[in-house]
Amino acid sequence: VGGTDGDRLNRAAVRPPTVFRDLSRPIETGMPTYPGDPDVTLAPDATHEADGYATSELRTGTHAGTHVDAPRHTLPEGEAIDDQPVGRFVFDARLVDLRPLQPRAAIPPEVLPEPSDLDPGVDLLVLRTGWASHWGSDRYRDHPYLTAAAVERCRAAGVGVGLDTFGPDPTPAASG
Repeated sequence: VGGTDGDRLNRAAVRPPTVFRDLSRPIETGMPTYPGDPDVTLAPDATHEADGYATSELRTGTHAGTHVDAPRHTLPEGEAIDDQPVGRFVFDARLVDLRPLQPRAAIPPEVLPEPSDLDPGVDLLVLRTGWASHWGSDRYRDHPYLTAAAVERCRAAGVGVGLDTFGPDPTPAASG
């Protein structure tokens, strides 16, 4: 940086820019849902042409699309998602590319980083299984899943897990 000494940047005080990545899937009518969950519909309720304003009606289960499973999802007395501050869902993540994986492959702990190999600031592992490429097809249900030992490794590392699948467990096959 040019200029006088008083204009110089203190390079030690300059931090690299923070990068935020939204990994959310768009919400749309007919999007894939977990077997047995309600379908997602998004439809106009009012339009600019007819009403002078636009609104839409969204009908969905809480387990559809990109979401966070709150403890209450599996524990009757667990915390609900709205008990958490929104800042709780901003993470320092590390991408772990596991591709290629076979349908319904068990993901063992050996393919995940050792807890001692993670930077201290990492609090989320984003596991790329390659199954995002099957979004919208019945094959998406045949995603790889985490073994109990892999889950335990993540717990020992103190990290959460993000996946490009319905979830960390096997999903029932499509009926018919």
